[in-house]
Amino acid sequence: MDKSKGEEELADHLQHLDLSSKAPASGTGLVYSEMFTHHRCLWDPSHPESPDRVTAIMEEVEKQGLLSHCVRVQPREATEEELLLVHSKQYVDLMRSTQTMSESQLKSLSETYDSVYIHPESFQVASLAVGSVLQLVDKVMTSELRNGFAVARPPGHHAQYDQSNGFSLFNNVALAARYANTRHRARRVLIVDWDVHHGQGIQYLLQEDPSILYFSVHRFEQGSFWPHLSTSDSQAVGTGPGEGFNINLPWNKTGMTDADYIAAFTQLLLPVAYEFQPQLVLVCAGFDSVVGDPKGEMCARPQCFSVLTHMLMGLAQGRLILSLEGGYNLQSTADGAVACLRSLLGEPCPPLQPPTMPSNSALKSISETISALYPYWSCLQVLEGGPLADGKVIRQTANESMVAEPSPALSGAMTTGLVYDPKMMEHLNMWDSHHPEQPQRISKIFSKHQELGLVDRCQRIPARLATEDELAMCHGLSHISQMKTTEVMKSRDLFRLGQEFNSVFLNNQSFNCALTAAGGCFNTVQSILTGQVCNGVAVVRPPGHHAERDSACGFCLFNTAALTARYAQSITHNAALRVLILDWDVHHGNGTQHIFEEDGSVLYISLHRYDNGVFFPSSEDANCDRVGLGQGAGFNVNIPWSGGQMGDSDYLAAFHNVVMPIATEFNPGLVLISAGFDAARGDPLGGYHVTPEGYAHLTHLLTSLAGGRVLLILEGGYNLTSISDSMAMCTSVLLGDPPPPLATPLPPPHHRAVKTINQVIRCHAPYWASLRVHLPESLRASLPSPKHRGKRSSKGKGRKSDQPSPDKPPLPPAGQEQHSKEDAGLDQLTQGLATLDINQAVSAGATATSTPVGGARQKVRPSPQKSSNGDEVKAESSGVALEKSQPAASIPQRPTVAEATSESAAVGEQGAGGAGAEPEAEGACGWSKPQVSMELLCGGGDTDGSTLYVVDPLAWCPHLDAVKPLPPAGINVFLPCQDCGSEAENWTCLTCYQVFCGRFVNEHMVTHGVVSEHPLVLSFADLSTWCYLCEAYVHNKVLFEAKNAAHCAKFGEEIPPWS
Repeated sequence: MDKSKGEEELADHLQHLDLSSKAPASGTGLVYSEMFTHHRCLWDPSHPESPDRVTAIMEEVEKQGLLSHCVRVQPREATEEELLLVHSKQYVDLMRSTQTMSESQLKSLSETYDSVYIHPESFQVASLAVGSVLQLVDKVMTSELRNGFAVARPPGHHAQYDQSNGFSLFNNVALAARYANTRHRARRVLIVDWDVHHGQGIQYLLQEDPSILYFSVHRFEQGSFWPHLSTSDSQAVGTGPGEGFNINLPWNKTGMTDADYIAAFTQLLLPVAYEFQPQLVLVCAGFDSVVGDPKGEMCARPQCFSVLTHMLMGLAQGRLILSLEGGYNLQSTADGAVACLRSLLGEPCPPLQPPTMPSNSALKSISETISALYPYWSCLQVLEGGPLADGKVIRQTANESMVAEPSPALSGAMTTGLVYDPKMMEHLNMWDSHHPEQPQRISKIFSKHQELGLVDRCQRIPARLATEDELAMCHGLSHISQMKTTEVMKSRDLFRLGQEFNSVFLNNQSFNCALTAAGGCFNTVQSILTGQVCNGVAVVRPPGHHAERDSACGFCLFNTAALTARYAQSITHNAALRVLILDWDVHHGNGTQHIFEEDGSVLYISLHRYDNGVFFPSSEDANCDRVGLGQGAGFNVNIPWSGGQMGDSDYLAAFHNVVMPIATEFNPGLVLISAGFDAARGDPLGGYHVTPEGYAHLTHLLTSLAGGRVLLILEGGYNLTSISDSMAMCTSVLLGDPPPPLATPLPPPHHRAVKTINQVIRCHAPYWASLRVHLPESLRASLPSPKHRGKRSSKGKGRKSDQPSPDKPPLPPAGQEQHSKEDAGLDQLTQGLATLDINQAVSAGATATSTPVGGARQKVRPSPQKSSNGDEVKAESSGVALEKSQPAASIPQRPTVAEATSESAAVGEQGAGGAGAEPEAEGACGWSKPQVSMELLCGGGDTDGSTLYVVDPLAWCPHLDAVKPLPPAGINVFLPCQDCGSEAENWTCLTCYQVFCGRFVNEHMVTHGVVSEHPLVLSFADLSTWCYLCEAYVHNKVLFEAKNAAHCAKFGEEIPPWS
């Protein structure tokens, strides 16, 4: 890394570091001036690029009552210095001189360009159009406004360095991007161009600039459509340092529909945009792609552009600016613009109209563009290529022509319903006070909502008891009756009954609490379907998705999400109401799958930890080949993760490539989220690393469906901090707040996640046309071989062999070369500033090292605890792979693919329970933080030839002040667990010095850490120190006294003095 460049980036981070706690940006800016009507064609009054275009839009805005909801922004003329950001001085001077030309001179000059007219006032109006967009850039980048729309003309995206073209005089959006670069130091700007004509002007001006990503979806027809350029095809990917940053998606047929445009965004634009991580999004908002336009001849409805706008609002913390380009049917243009404005104002997306299946022609174009960009973006390398299903889809589609009725108008406001009743805390485990499904889960979540002001922003919805008749919509009468008897059972009988099920506890209040959870969801979904609220959040327990038709299972008594789906269908008097249940709980929702596996009206999609059938609920029914039965074939979609510690990148890859394409094609009238947060970072059972920010982005993607009718229902999640932060972040998004930024740059998906995603695609391509993105297998083979960049221990847990995969893993983003020693300090400070979040509590900080929660791994892992019926018990938490999460700074240039690296399975890797190693990629930018390695040896001396595990401890963590002085008696490393008496693998808390067993025994130290919020613990086995809140081992002088005392007690001698 060049030192001067590092200093520049550091200065940039310091300049943008906001130490205030000011409110987030709000408001939608709207720029318009009557001056925009002064640019007109003197010799052709019927010219399609007429002043009526902007007046029609403004009249429709006023007619629909939206003007009062916008913040009016006054335009200004761009200065010469600003125009010279992309245009030559000679050209600017020429345009200025047109102010004094005669009509004949103007016509002669206009004819020297392609499809241009010039008026005496054109220079002033065009300068004002540029200045309008720059005004919005200023206000959005300084957080005065959240987003904006410039209803300005003339258009700009065809204008080039030294010439007008295609009705365009100055390139409004290209100038705005460069202005954001120079004035606001935006290092990554995304330009999205959905005008039906290719914006070749932007491409020519910016194709060598890696700080600006340009995406254009346009009519091409093999070059026969204007501007008739071969460089409008998908093979034009940018040049020089900008190679890979120009994306052309050419339509080769007319009549493209909503489904085609949405597929283009979901499966091509969004994955690349998430990898690019823009700081500002600019849209060339041409509405000649709207149905009815005489030039475009497309069939995309205005509502489609509302959805596209909503999708883009999930990027760049919502910093989004639309600038009018083309559109020559006045009503279509006005309708399209107003639809976009409604999304900018925060209104829910309108329901989509059929067809919702992308066309073969669109899929072919998308496939060709992905192929052209494949070497440059690791997100596109998720797709392995090879043969997929062809021909007609084989799922039942009888009810897919029916469209959900939109909710009543919400007057531009987002309203979120929230149901919570503290009575649900009365369900508790009388025999194990440390059980992870504890009552405080919901109270902590609700308190977090109160703390952040979310409760006041929501509409409270009262809970009620579900009736037995309502329970019978999904459950058998004998099961309902058995659960009801628990109200009067004695404690001994409750314990015995609980033991008959897999991972279930009961008390006398359990039945009523489960009824309250279901009834609260019923009331909320009714409010959503009747338009009283737009969406909802249900903070309820006990969870539900494991409950089967005739039995309780996995902490669940009744299946709340399944019952809510059936209740929604019953109150709409429409059994064909299509419901999507999206289950992101880390455990597979076996109960939900079995209840709906023969029902084509409910699409069930589950992303869960599977580990080849070993992870709870330990059933092959959770595998991806279980697609549903009979009329439900294709409507059960399992995304089963096996191996690896999945995080934001993996879940986003699954959403972009599987979840959203299928869900959009299904076109639900209602979305229910089985929102378990046990895949969250720090959860003691899940072992995954999804962040609260990651959940926010997943929620935002789902709100583009079903007219925004989304209900988020709490399922699992057992780290009180993680679930509170994660669910609050989801609620914030449902309220209309933009999702916060993810880690920059986003690391590539784990190679095991890639393998799973491709398996799911192969299983479901026969049922869903949107999955049929055909890529040649030769693409992957043509990529450079990955470099080996260090090891990370691999583990698994279970009873099935997991042979090393022969599949070649995808390439992560390319890496920078190793930094020189003299730059290391500067680089690390820059990295730290890039990821610093002063608004987060310390406990939600970024993970420095990802290792098993609850302590060092044993050399030989004991067998999983079994329930009476032989299944693995849910409360036995999984082992977790040792995996580093590298910090990395955002960079403005894309490295070449030859520098890219990837993880690959290590030679000799063992099966699911093995301890083989696999290579670990560097940080997503190729930058690895220098760290001290420390070997942890059980017993301190003889290793008996066993494998040694190497971890990279933190030299410091922010929770060291939690370490308290040693008790007078010192540390006795031979004490048993205070809860269960186990002596197998014990730890002592460095705050209270109580002793509990680790994760591979009964997890009592894990539970103690969650409940007491004491972060640091010391292992009696290897004297390592683990921090729960950092999820990392720590090696610091503060810990020396405790480690030395333990070492003396264990080995009879002190450890060497600290140095």
